[in-house]
Amino acid sequence: MEFEAVTLLVLLSVAALLWLQQYKSGNAGWVDVFWAWATGLCGLLYLVTGSGALLPRVVAGVMLLTWSLRLGGHIFSRVRAEPAEDGRYAAMRAALGARAQPVLLLFFLGQGLLAWLFSLPFSVIGDQQMASMTMVVAGLLIGMTAILGESIADAQLRRFKQRPDSDSKTCREGLWRYSRHPNYFFEWLHWCGYPLVAMGAHSAGLLWLLPVAMFCFLWFVTGIPYTEKQAIKSRGEDYRDYQRTTSAFFPWRPGS
Repeated sequence: MEFEAVTLLVLLSVAALLWLQQYKSGNAGWVDVFWAWATGLCGLLYLVTGSGALLPRVVAGVMLLTWSLRLGGHIFSRVRAEPAEDGRYAAMRAALGARAQPVLLLFFLGQGLLAWLFSLPFSVIGDQQMASMTMVVAGLLIGMTAILGESIADAQLRRFKQRPDSDSKTCREGLWRYSRHPNYFFEWLHWCGYPLVAMGAHSAGLLWLLPVAMFCFLWFVTGIPYTEKQAIKSRGEDYRDYQRTTSAFFPWRPGS
């Protein structure tokens, strides 16, 4: 447990430094990059230092590294390119007023804690002695397909926003025709792959907490609620019509 305690201390320290950086720059969006990269790095440390079977450690490591680099890189490019702060954090600052900085400090530290909690289950795979080849392959296919799906959804939305006629309009093309948040759906689906890789490990059931926690955060906390609130604010009736005809999360055929 000493190793886990050290990683938590490091993550909280980095989170505090990032809070100081946003205090000077006025841009809290970098914390999202931190979460993606910190979760991947800590999870990889558990997999590399584990003494379990090689196959599940390698497969989980490939999935986690690919996810972390892709998501962190995507957010990094977005935060660096956009002059304005992400609407979620701008709204938070406006709503909190003078209390914004203390709350943001707690939020940044909370992101460090979440990165630690999301990486911790990978110690189960790191020490996994037995594995089912069928389940490992199934987990790999689900995890990598989800990363591909999220990449496609992000690319489709990016291309739509680059069009001159996209202002105040909602993307209804490609995967966005079947889900209002296909990127969130595939993000959740990715985390469903790791419990399958861990089948046969001691305490393997703990890894099902990963997709459950991710779904709760996306559906109730930091994902859909804030995104939809900002979408209605910027796109009004066009987005309300999108809400009436398109599934919120799980891809489904559009209604009329």
